[in-house]
Amino acid sequence: MTVADERLARTGTARRLLLRPELGAVVGAVAVFTFFAGQSATFRSVEGVANWLDPASTLGIMAVAIALLMIGGEFDLSAGVLTGTTGLITVVLATRYGLAVWTAMLVALVAALLVGYLNGLIVVRTKLPSFIVTLGTFLMLQGANLGVTKALTGTVQVGGLRRAEGYESAHAVLAGTVPVAGTDFRVAILWWLGVTALATWVLMRTRAGNWIFAVGGDDQAARAAGVPAERTKIALFMTTAGAAWLVGSVMALRFTSVQANSGIGQEFVYIIAAVIGGCLLTGGYGSAIGAAIGAVIFGMADKGIVFAGWDADWFKFFLGAMLLLATLANRLVRRYAEEVRR
Repeated sequence: MTVADERLARTGTARRLLLRPELGAVVGAVAVFTFFAGQSATFRSVEGVANWLDPASTLGIMAVAIALLMIGGEFDLSAGVLTGTTGLITVVLATRYGLAVWTAMLVALVAALLVGYLNGLIVVRTKLPSFIVTLGTFLMLQGANLGVTKALTGTVQVGGLRRAEGYESAHAVLAGTVPVAGTDFRVAILWWLGVTALATWVLMRTRAGNWIFAVGGDDQAARAAGVPAERTKIALFMTTAGAAWLVGSVMALRFTSVQANSGIGQEFVYIIAAVIGGCLLTGGYGSAIGAAIGAVIFGMADKGIVFAGWDADWFKFFLGAMLLLATLANRLVRRYAEEVRR
């Protein structure tokens, strides 16, 4: 009898692992690391790890936020350009109007949350697809970024943030480095890990997490069960906007200047990372940890291709291949999960 119980326990554990949305991302991350580690000794060194965790961190912050939104059944195509918008607001207010960097960042945060709120409000009140609503927001922000920047500077770039009051402290908190084993790692990595941990806790341990899965799985059923669907979706859009502000601030402080076209095109990378991490395009399924691992895969591929001495243009090919493979894997896992529940 004891042996039978152990077998049942092992089978149950194996089944639960197979149903985890981030399983495919974990397997993919191990495969990508093994491949590039065999191609380059630098890639697997401490310095190499610091190099590929750097792009993974900023991408990961956004991928985790986008994953929450996708689990809730929505998309945000304005997330990429919004990182540029918030960075521009911070730099313009600090360099052109004399605000301290921290104050300028606070104004940028309010602006970002307002954009997220309006996106969510329009989606839930009009019932228009979030793809269309946020595409409109994307175009408006793209035009505003370019038009305002040209009007203020005559060029498509705003710089000089290093001379602004409060720059050093803000840079240390958001864009500085931390020495580990004799190598400098970006502070943004810690922010990324913190965002991932918080999002995972919300999804798995709170009522809000249950609401997110519910509205993404079946919006009408969730409403009938008393879930505040509208508030949940608006909060998710605002969360994505807040993450865009964080990433935009990190990049502005790191480079001390912002281009008017910053962040354009990155929204698709965020979505791809979330999909690689196990999120379904139909909503109701996914994980924050998976999205973070998806970002790691991107970081490893981005730098691994360079360390291996390949043409950097192959990175786009890699993105497309990973998206297709991840989508197919997620579909198979979801089918298996549905069969298990029957």
